[in-house]
Amino acid sequence: MARTVYCEYLKQEADGLDFQLYPGELGKRIFDSISKQAWGEWMKKQTMLVNEKKLNMMNGEHRSLLEREMVNFLFEGKDVHIEGYVPPSQ
Repeated sequence: MARTVYCEYLKQEADGLDFQLYPGELGKRIFDSISKQAWGEWMKKQTMLVNEKKLNMMNGEHRSLLEREMVNFLFEGKDVHIEGYVPPSQ
């Protein structure tokens, strides 16, 4: 049986993550209140950020930037802004 959580990103009940994917208190918060679907959306945004901003995960400042963007995206409803990126028209 799938684990469900009230997803803070989707604002509804949804399938929860299978295990804690991020360390520490923030990781526990994500595990307890972010769905698989929301995490998948974040993974797409994270990939864009890393690629477009040429982030290096060995750099502490880059990791901090990515973490701030993750919190803004998942918990505060702020979309990731990448200068110069225009989403494809549907």
